[in-house]
Amino acid sequence: MATTAHATTLIDGKAIAAQITDDVAAASAGFLARAGRAPGLAVVLVGDDPASGVYVRNKGKMAAKVGFHSVQETLPAHVDQAALAETVRQLNDADAVDGILVQMPLPEPLDAEAIIDLINPEKDVDGFHPVNVGRLAAGARAPCLVPCTPAGSVRLAKSALGPDLSGKHAVIVGRSTIVGRPAAQLFLAENCTVTIAHSRTADLAAVTRSADILIAAVGRPHLIGEPHVKPGACVIDVGINRVAAPERGMDATRLVGDVDFDAVKSIAGAITPVPGGVGPMTIAMLMHNTLTAACRRKGIDDLEF
Repeated sequence: MATTAHATTLIDGKAIAAQITDDVAAASAGFLARAGRAPGLAVVLVGDDPASGVYVRNKGKMAAKVGFHSVQETLPAHVDQAALAETVRQLNDADAVDGILVQMPLPEPLDAEAIIDLINPEKDVDGFHPVNVGRLAAGARAPCLVPCTPAGSVRLAKSALGPDLSGKHAVIVGRSTIVGRPAAQLFLAENCTVTIAHSRTADLAAVTRSADILIAAVGRPHLIGEPHVKPGACVIDVGINRVAAPERGMDATRLVGDVDFDAVKSIAGAITPVPGGVGPMTIAMLMHNTLTAACRRKGIDDLEF
């Protein structure tokens, strides 16, 4: 039986992230006028991992662009747990700092969970502290700071499907505490029916083919192909995987997602590219979280961003 051809929407994460950061920059100026200081973001970098260094620099540049006071604490890879913990405590006590982010992964043998637990939940702009995790799971009972990548994924889905996602079936492939589980909570809050699939799901394609919104967040290149996608579905690819690209030369690599973009793009109703989809949204939502934290700390609830 012939299928009806349709146009696929390419979800432009860069453009949507730019709009969010523009809104945050405008509201940041309003915060400065009201509070007498700029919102403050502190990033803690331990060691000299090249990828972590790039991420931290990008976050610092964006913080400056939106008018934040940006602080970077750089510690050597051999720093001990006590010294790192003391750095976090000092940032907790710093009134000019509204958001604290400790760049992961931490070098061994540092205990990342213990460090996350030390961050003041009101300044936990990654949304990883157990208090924020619990509040997200509890729904609207208490304000919380939400993990940036899942929050960005919801924004991207709304950009394609409209602001009301009620009744949509969201299937999330991946159950990590960073993306999969919080994404499930966020789509539930949007009145979606939510299914979490993972590496041990039987007949994964049968599950994902039921999705109106399909979130791929497992870290496996091209796991999601044509058989996994319902025609017209909105596909959000969270995966960022570096694979060999011999066509570009010896030892060359390229970034690909968890979705086989070329195979799926003609089936999906809307799809994010990799790169240029979810990635830019993560930093944009970090800026959003920082301003949210700053406003809550100062009791300012009428700035729109």
